[in-house]
Amino acid sequence: MAEVTYYTQEGLDKLKEELQYLKTEGRAGIARAIAEARDKGDLSENAEYDAAKEAQGLHEAKIAKLESVLASARLIDESKLDTSKVLALSIVKLKNVKNGAIMSYQLVSETEADLKAGKISVKSPIAQGLLGKSVGEKATIDVPAGKIELEILEISR
Repeated sequence: MAEVTYYTQEGLDKLKEELQYLKTEGRAGIARAIAEARDKGDLSENAEYDAAKEAQGLHEAKIAKLESVLASARLIDESKLDTSKVLALSIVKLKNVKNGAIMSYQLVSETEADLKAGKISVKSPIAQGLLGKSVGEKATIDVPAGKIELEILEISR
């Protein structure tokens, strides 16, 4: 049984779009590649055909994985999120205690994580150190560069 993962509506829609694309255009493209390779003659010595068949297997595995992810995906009702403590989908405004830098992150599922957009995975070390904490609390988190102390300034959704 796959692990249940929580998504925003936007994240869930992206997964569904990708699955739809893979099942339609993706499969059609692979079928064309196999047909072209098959038309080139003897299949026993046709590396192009072997490569196209391998690509088809990888493509189908990706579809199966996405279907599994979607089957265990749960949509979070953002209107019911508790903003008294840090949870999945919380937007957290933080202050680095050492240098005073202010940053803001949203805690999202691994597949939705995008650091440039300010979205970090709930499984990342920073998110793990923040989960369950409230405004005003400090969290000391082990990161690759050492330890970092962050103070929670604000929690929103």
